[in-house]
Amino acid sequence: MTQEKSHKPRTTGKRTASGKPDFRKRTRTQQPASVPRTLSQPRSGDAHGAPTIVLAAGREKSLQRRHPWVFSGAIAHVDGQPGNGETVAVRSAEGAFLAWAAYNPGSQISARVWSWREDELIDTAFFRRKLVNALAARDMLGMLKESSGMRVIHAESDGLPGLIVDLYGEVLVMQIGSAGAEYWRDTIADILQELCEPICIYERSDSDSRGLEGLPERNGVLRGVLPEAVEVVEHGLRFKVDVADGQKTGFYLDQRDNRHLTERLARGKSVLNCFCYTGGFSLYALRGGAKSVLSIDASAEALAIAETNLASNGLDASAAEWQCDDVFQALRKLRDQGRKFDFIILDPPKFAPTAAFAEKAARGYKDINLLGFKLLNPGGLLATYSCSGGINEELFQKIIAGAALDAGVDAQIVHHLHESADHPVLLSFPEGAYLKGLVLRVAS
Repeated sequence: MTQEKSHKPRTTGKRTASGKPDFRKRTRTQQPASVPRTLSQPRSGDAHGAPTIVLAAGREKSLQRRHPWVFSGAIAHVDGQPGNGETVAVRSAEGAFLAWAAYNPGSQISARVWSWREDELIDTAFFRRKLVNALAARDMLGMLKESSGMRVIHAESDGLPGLIVDLYGEVLVMQIGSAGAEYWRDTIADILQELCEPICIYERSDSDSRGLEGLPERNGVLRGVLPEAVEVVEHGLRFKVDVADGQKTGFYLDQRDNRHLTERLARGKSVLNCFCYTGGFSLYALRGGAKSVLSIDASAEALAIAETNLASNGLDASAAEWQCDDVFQALRKLRDQGRKFDFIILDPPKFAPTAAFAEKAARGYKDINLLGFKLLNPGGLLATYSCSGGINEELFQKIIAGAALDAGVDAQIVHHLHESADHPVLLSFPEGAYLKGLVLRVAS
């Protein structure tokens, strides 16, 4: 993009009568007193003068297929002394240039690719191009037409490994999960502030991946001032977002399309929403005409926000029941009580962050889905999800099939579900497709 200013994306701000964002009359927020650190000029663009990772013989194939990770076991040796997060050239055993990558000697993923072009400089202009392109892609998809929230940057799938940026109205939440994104943290924040003009950029770098990368947790304001209340409006429903202490970056933006589907499926049904968090699926079900919705979560704080969301949307509180309990135990109690439901939603937290946890996670998924099948009325629907990267779609379906078999029911898949379009999946990085879901109908 040669003229970035003329196509400057605007993703937040007050709306004009036409419904489009308008920033022209808003005063910029004051920047924090601390001055971001100045990065040394990266030695990229000249692969012969840069620190270099040399791969073992035959270990270049994944990079040639443009998979953006280099594992420690693939490295023969490192030339030079690159620091944590610094840019290195990656070469094959024969000396052929493969990629520019961010180096982390303390991680199993020792390098994450920034660029495949040998003549590319990994500098401020590089990150500006990446961010502009990501914003333009969301704009092309019309992601803000039905919602004031969206994922702005989806890590490797947007060519920015380890970087997550979510938008909630006029607030951006940035989550850093790699040494490379950490190295360029302040540069990225400055560019986001310029391009999006949010009233606040808040950092939620407290995910599990920080520990795997050898990085300390960090949580706090990066730019501007965090408002007392942050809200996202999605298909006309208003949700309070706990930016500072909520799960992920405060809300599950990836489930937007699946929540909308829930609204269409819930009419006239008794609904059980498990792991309900702040009530996303519950509110859609209520607006869709569910006759009752029982929502269960182990977090009293999340349930308090859910009840606030219910009230702020003017939905029928008499049809909603909120229960603070361990979901596994609650499902067994409901089974023992002989309770039955027409529509059950199972959206648990991540059971398997990596494939190493898959076996243990499989037992957990089978357990809750077995209980779910047993609690369904004949002809009922089960919407079941997994956000575990260590459980692929094929394995997840096998687990659910096993649960149906043990429950003694015949079930049909009526919908295959995934994350919404602002969470793109790079073809060469299938790990980006972390969310998988099924809607199943139990035979009557």
